[in-house]
Amino acid sequence: MPIVGVNGIRLYYETYGQGEGLLLIAGIGYGTWLWAKQIPELSKYFFVIAFDNRGVGRSDKPDTEYTVSLLASDTYELLRALKVERVSVLGISLGGFIAQQLALDHPGIINKLILCSTSHGGPNMILPKGEVLQFMAFGAGKETFQRGLELAFSPEYRASNPEEIARLTERMRRNPQPRYAYLRQFMAPINFNSEPLLHKLTMPVLVMAGEADQVVPVENSRRLAERLPNAKLVTFPGAGHLFVVERAAEVNRIIIDFLKGGAARA
Repeated sequence: MPIVGVNGIRLYYETYGQGEGLLLIAGIGYGTWLWAKQIPELSKYFFVIAFDNRGVGRSDKPDTEYTVSLLASDTYELLRALKVERVSVLGISLGGFIAQQLALDHPGIINKLILCSTSHGGPNMILPKGEVLQFMAFGAGKETFQRGLELAFSPEYRASNPEEIARLTERMRRNPQPRYAYLRQFMAPINFNSEPLLHKLTMPVLVMAGEADQVVPVENSRRLAERLPNAKLVTFPGAGHLFVVERAAEVNRIIIDFLKGGAARA
């Protein structure tokens, strides 16, 4: 099992393909399995690195404070251990926060950024509806697991793709996340605020979001793209938080086009 030691813990990672590096960073509660519809296609063109953040999957899950800065440091140390000197980074949700922090801390290693279903944090972040936020903070047990999946996808996708939801559920349950580790990840972005620093992220950035996202409302992505010096915005009508799963073929095409130097197309 590919494991690397970083910041006193063990991180699980996977690599695929060859060529320019592309690092995939998942969000709260998700591991490498989230990218099942991206890795086969993206690894035809890039050296793809996927990993489990601290607190999830097959990585260590210490019951200590997590911060976005710490998670970004974990990520940087992983790249160092793999001897990756430059990389493009795709982060979704919490992974988008981590990607921004990594780029702010180490701009010299970043080729391009792809920020999905995320925001700049801080006081101008648009929060989800009260009942959604309350569930995310205080839900527990099996109902939390199922409700979390309901929030992650649009109702239309859930209704028409029960087998895909079942596959994702099965992957998540192979390495269940303890409640304390979920809460550690959930609390990590509480003091994150990249808004005053976004002008420093001058590399090309692709911002993508589902317009029906209940977890991170799409307006966050619009604000993020507006404040970045060199950003493109692509939104997906009717798609939810995990639009990378719902619209995988379209998303993959846009990612490849963006990283290869073309214009991002919806």
